[in-house]
Amino acid sequence: MNERTAVRMENITKRFGPVVANSKVSMNIHYGEILSILGENGSGKTTLMNMLAGIYYPDEGDIYVNGEAVTIASPHDAYELGIGMIHQHYKLVDVFTAAENIILGLKGESGTYNLSEVNKKVKEICDRYGFEIDPAQKVYEMSVSQKQTLEIVKVLYRGANILILDEPTAVLTPQETSKLFSILRAMRADGKAVVLITHKLNEVLELSDRVTILRKGEYIETIPTPVANEQILTEAMVGEKVTLDIDRPLPENPVKRLSVRHLTVFSDENIKALDDISFDAYGGEILGIAGISGCGQKELLEAIAGLQKIEEGGSIEYYSKDGQTRQLVGVSPREIRNLGVHLSFVPEDRLGMGLVASMGMVENMMLKDYDKGRSPFLDRTQSIKLADEVKAELDIATPSIETPVRKLSGGNVQKVLVGREIAAEPAILMSAYAVRGLDISKSYTIYNLMTEQKKKGVAVIYVGEDLDVLLALADRILVLCNGHENGILDARTAKKEEIGIRMTNLQKEAEA
Repeated sequence: MNERTAVRMENITKRFGPVVANSKVSMNIHYGEILSILGENGSGKTTLMNMLAGIYYPDEGDIYVNGEAVTIASPHDAYELGIGMIHQHYKLVDVFTAAENIILGLKGESGTYNLSEVNKKVKEICDRYGFEIDPAQKVYEMSVSQKQTLEIVKVLYRGANILILDEPTAVLTPQETSKLFSILRAMRADGKAVVLITHKLNEVLELSDRVTILRKGEYIETIPTPVANEQILTEAMVGEKVTLDIDRPLPENPVKRLSVRHLTVFSDENIKALDDISFDAYGGEILGIAGISGCGQKELLEAIAGLQKIEEGGSIEYYSKDGQTRQLVGVSPREIRNLGVHLSFVPEDRLGMGLVASMGMVENMMLKDYDKGRSPFLDRTQSIKLADEVKAELDIATPSIETPVRKLSGGNVQKVLVGREIAAEPAILMSAYAVRGLDISKSYTIYNLMTEQKKKGVAVIYVGEDLDVLLALADRILVLCNGHENGILDARTAKKEEIGIRMTNLQKEAEA
């Protein structure tokens, strides 16, 4: 190990029952660098770093920090060694201020803390790296970006020189991501060791110095970022050649399938989730929905599917293939189907709403048409055939098509759901986070399936988290900001930065 080596992990193995999450992984983390850890879902990235952060304890292997063998049995041990981890789900107390969260759990010499001294130290950290934080602000008043900033300041306040960030840009706008990257570069310049767990290849290439690849819990290789590209990194992750092209043909003879006017919806907490939303969706096009998480995307799709109560004055008109117009407001999901409105809905909560966890693929395929049976005994022949076809096309890893879907990984559950909905041959296909939990190769399979539906004349409404994908896949993009419609842009000419601004600042203009 050289003097720049902050951490050396040797032959690290971690098991959860019969599942081996990490197998004999060895790697180095250096001071003054940003190291990305890249791998498909389930490759062991977060588990490996959780052992460094004291969340898990390795079953085998050794960890060296600054050249010394160490035992990290708790997050406190990690803090003592200068290691801090910022998790995907922030560990903050909402009713406390930023300063109170920062010192929570720390022991002052006198048993108490002088908040003015705490605020002074926080200001020094912020000035040094370019953070913007109000120590007196309550967490429940903060944006997602502010909460993430607070988590980073918290670990720096506690003396961290080795920082691990798990999917830090998952819920950030492009502008917030750019600001975070500037901060991470400043930390690197100050000699900190920064580890970035991510699946976004463009961010890896833009920010990191080296990339460590994990595959199925095993270390594959570490690649210097200057010699890497998306194709090289993807093939290292997957272990085979992968096509990373999204086909986007121009819409041919688009036909209006849906007209939404003045849609207002309150959430389950009686908060206005959607405020006067209006747009049209056309068969033969993909309409992307962009917005910060929780800006009404879920409620919008659920309202169209008949799962949300729509306030008076709102209208959803469906234009069927036979030329008839049907009003969907106030109609139940089953009545919508009986009216001949072919809406397929891939919800955000796949096991909570999309599938029955205790059933296998066959029974979940049958759910769409269970009420069409003429006897208590339904014919399973077609559902078995469909389950086999979906399993083969999407490469679903399951012991059997009869295995309860709760026993499948999140990515495989998502593939079952997406496959079933597409197989229903809808006129309108609505998808919320269709690739969540999928590895990169299967994500591109789903993108191309969406395009195939578009070619068949289906109106596809796609809610996604990755703006780069939305800009490459969609024809038009509806931007949501705090439940408001904030413009509809041409995806072929729109800029990511413009969408990011519209996601955070209301500036509604004429539709593109």
